[in-house]
Amino acid sequence: MWHNNPLSSAYRWGLIATAIACVVVVLGAFTRLSDAGLGCPDWPGCYGHLTWPKSDAAVARAEARFPEFPVEHDKTWPEMVHRYFAGFLGLIILGITISTWRWSVKTPHQSYPRKHALGLLFLVIIQGLFGMWTVTLKLWPQVVTAHLLGGFATLSLLWLFTLRCAGTQWQLPGDKHRQLSGLKWLALVTLLVVITQIALGGWTSSNYAALACTDLPTCHGEWWPAMDFEHAFNFAQSIGPNYLGGLLENEARTAIHVTHRLGAIVVTVLVLLLSWKLVRLGSFVTRPIAWLLMLVLLIQISLGVTNILGSLPLAVAVAHNAVGALLLLVMITLMHRLFTAKSC
Repeated sequence: MWHNNPLSSAYRWGLIATAIACVVVVLGAFTRLSDAGLGCPDWPGCYGHLTWPKSDAAVARAEARFPEFPVEHDKTWPEMVHRYFAGFLGLIILGITISTWRWSVKTPHQSYPRKHALGLLFLVIIQGLFGMWTVTLKLWPQVVTAHLLGGFATLSLLWLFTLRCAGTQWQLPGDKHRQLSGLKWLALVTLLVVITQIALGGWTSSNYAALACTDLPTCHGEWWPAMDFEHAFNFAQSIGPNYLGGLLENEARTAIHVTHRLGAIVVTVLVLLLSWKLVRLGSFVTRPIAWLLMLVLLIQISLGVTNILGSLPLAVAVAHNAVGALLLLVMITLMHRLFTAKSC
């Protein structure tokens, strides 16, 4: 799989895998937001097909086999395309893992992120199981959210793998390096808050709470509307029978939505503070990523507002997921640069 310099090849394959992971994340968002999560009621096939039933006879047989799930072609194909891209990504990660361990044996004097690759392989196997449970447990919110977080984790670890194989580092003068090191804790807290906000976004989506509030900056015309936090964040809720469309009452959905809004405010404050400190550092290597962070944040806020005021347009909602992933990747890049920076 790899030729010439193994680390250079690992970098190239990491880039390819990261690009495919981005496609998988976007396809997953499209599948979820277009209510196609149960477009195929079985797994890993679709109504017993390798792709999905197309002819009238195949559709008739499929509906006879699954009478509770009539075939909807606008929902079957997104689900199966997502599955095939995810499967292809899994094969690439398997190849990367095998190649990493093979080269580490052949050239033990070089450092290869083989444990990183093995962790990625384990994660993608778990992701496959969550993909199956998403269908078999009929969109149980806990599983849907975990599946989303697993997808973001796979994307993030693939990008980190790529950064590690690239081997590039920030070189800063001693005083600026010390100032940069002082930002590690703020960056770490910001990263954790971004991850938490992504989880809240997944919980909002899986519980169909995105349209629980349709006005801004208030919700139902109130700054603090009636909310049921107990049921909104009851992670021990029972399984089934079918969560398509959601089962929570309006006050519980409102609690989820408002919590996600509050999380967005916290993310905004922390990202702006971190970006400001990176700009103030006055280094030509830190300013670009600071401006990039602010730009991605601005786009993400704009998409979130458009989702609410526009009643969740599908393209905007999918873009909101994609830009959330981009914000996470920028934070991963910053963390890697912070912890590998050298003094010159």
